[in-house]
Amino acid sequence: MTEPGKAMPQVSVTINGRSFRMACEDGEEVHLQRLAADLDQRIGRLRARFGEIGDTRLTVMAALTLADELAETKDRLQRLEPELAALQDASVVSADRSQATQAAVAAALNSAAERIETITRRLNQTVGDAGVPMG
Repeated sequence: MTEPGKAMPQVSVTINGRSFRMACEDGEEVHLQRLAADLDQRIGRLRARFGEIGDTRLTVMAALTLADELAETKDRLQRLEPELAALQDASVVSADRSQATQAAVAAALNSAAERIETITRRLNQTVGDAGVPMG
C-alpha cells in the first residue's frame, strides 16, 4: 500500500487507441499494464467481429464479456469448494492413517528386533554350553 502523503505511481496505458494515465499501488504497474492490454485486445477482437459499432458500445461489450467470465469463474469456484474441502478432509484422514501405519511398522520392527536378540542370546548360550569356542 502507498504511504500516506506519498504520490501513487502513474502508468500510461492505451485502450482502444486512446491513452490513459492511471494511478496504482506501488508494484502494481506491470499488472495494470497487462490488464489494460487484455482489455485493448478484447475490444480489438470485438471490433474485428462486429465492425465499427461505436467506442462506447465496444467498451460495454468488452466489460460485459469480462463480467460474464468473472461470473462463470465464481460459479465454478463455488462448485469446486466442496470438492476441495472433501480432498482436504481425505488428506487429513490419509495423514492420520499414514502415521498409524508408520507406528505399527515401527512397533513390528522393534518386536522383531527383540525376538532376534532373544534368539541370538539363546544360540550363544547353547553354543557356549556345548563347549564350542565362540568367535
